[in-house]
Amino acid sequence: MGDKFKILAADKLAQAGIDFVQSQPDAELISKPGLSEDELAAIVGEHDGLIVRSGVTVTAKVLANPGKLKAIARAGVGVDNIDLQAATEHGILVMNSAEASTLTTAEHAFALMMALARHIGPAYKTMTEGGWDRSKFQGTQLAGKTLGVVGFGRIGRTVAERALAFEMGVVAYDPFFNKDTAMDGRVKMYKQFEKLLPHADILTFHVPLNDQTRGMLGSKTFPICRPGVMVVNASRGGVVDEQAVLEAVETGQCGGAALDVFTTEPLDADSALRRHPKVLVTPHLGASTAEAQRAVSIDAAAGLLAYLRGDGIQGAVNAGGLRMDLNPVQSKFVELAQRMGCLISPMMTEGISQVTFELRGKTLQPAAGTIERMSLVGLLRCHLDVPLNIVNVRHIAEQRGITTRTITSEEDKLEGPQLSIEIEAGDGSKHKIVGRVYHDMQPRVVEINGYRMDMVPTGVMLLIFNQDMPGMVGLVGAELGEAKVNIADMAISRQDNTALMVLKLDDPLPESALNRLNHRPGILKVTVVELPKTR
Repeated sequence: MGDKFKILAADKLAQAGIDFVQSQPDAELISKPGLSEDELAAIVGEHDGLIVRSGVTVTAKVLANPGKLKAIARAGVGVDNIDLQAATEHGILVMNSAEASTLTTAEHAFALMMALARHIGPAYKTMTEGGWDRSKFQGTQLAGKTLGVVGFGRIGRTVAERALAFEMGVVAYDPFFNKDTAMDGRVKMYKQFEKLLPHADILTFHVPLNDQTRGMLGSKTFPICRPGVMVVNASRGGVVDEQAVLEAVETGQCGGAALDVFTTEPLDADSALRRHPKVLVTPHLGASTAEAQRAVSIDAAAGLLAYLRGDGIQGAVNAGGLRMDLNPVQSKFVELAQRMGCLISPMMTEGISQVTFELRGKTLQPAAGTIERMSLVGLLRCHLDVPLNIVNVRHIAEQRGITTRTITSEEDKLEGPQLSIEIEAGDGSKHKIVGRVYHDMQPRVVEINGYRMDMVPTGVMLLIFNQDMPGMVGLVGAELGEAKVNIADMAISRQDNTALMVLKLDDPLPESALNRLNHRPGILKVTVVELPKTR
């Protein structure tokens, strides 16, 4: 009994998941759903692994004293209820069971599309009220229509397969898919969202929510669409601007919308989305089938136990705390590599075609593969809807046509070993970030796109590209002061007529302050990246 892995289930799991863990001779399941934050924090460190669904929130407070906790498994896709930064800081692997719900989520998106095309929702409502308005609900067939799939990951591809079976044409947008076509030439690929829009009768969204996808279909992009375009969103609330949808269905630019996810959940009881006859809404049912819940519970438990046994990593969302047989300098460069990838990732708005890693210094050569993979994890994580980890990231990059190459050199300059990452975007533009680890063993960024600096990338990082003119530092300081956000460190670098400010902040920047900064004269681009604190 003492040698068994203790697994805490802090949410109610499907019986199949419970049975699976109980059937393992080296595992003991402790089921305690409904714990408060304090109660969970008090006992979580007594367990090797934690399984949750969406009912419990694993906060930084819960993980403050993690004890022997090594991994958290989410029985489902989203990990919004888990503090990834806190988990990473404590070396706790976080994994999900995204693959298990792929079919269920794709089927729901397709069901929404069919119901929208045939007015199933309002027709059903009329029937329950005693009506029989056949002519009022004349629909449209899917065969012959063109489906635009926004995000061509696992779910997007699964929806596309079903659309092709329904004799639909399919086009797809994915800036991180570097091929002209997919599925044996049957799906035309676009790397710019706006270029796909005029070719689709129906749009279905399957992308993660980030700065690049938030509100991507809104008042500025609806006019580019075909008149009467139908919209399905079963990905993440906020990807589609809900107010813009209401306005577009009123004008006829949008023929109807089917939404399973919303910016705020639960959806407000008095939301106009609930009442509009051209809007079909469901309460986030994408993964809500008996088969999916059974599968995600088993997959979460199996992945957790595989990691605890040392049998590999499945579905990792973070790779924090993962260390192989590396010396201290190599390990620091592995950490630096992921931080560098995260820091430059928001600049890659036009996709990625090639990544070149240059490792200078003999000591880094044995760690080249690990450094490369950890860089890719940081670079790609916020752009893709698939779980990324050190094991699968290179394979996923290759699947999407992203090529990588690594250049190593034994030459050490006086500054010591150095890592450079150069990324070529889909439009041919290039971005470069350079990092070093000095004698103090702190990971440092020393250059971004030719702007020289010396900064330890940690915590909340604010990057501001601006015109090089008087008053810009004061402007930024005033905005942060008004937002009551303190600057912990700051580096400024100038190049031609522009400058780059890199600031470390004590607290996250409110959305309102970020919007104000973006609209200030002389500010060219503002990005925020939240990194784990350095040890």
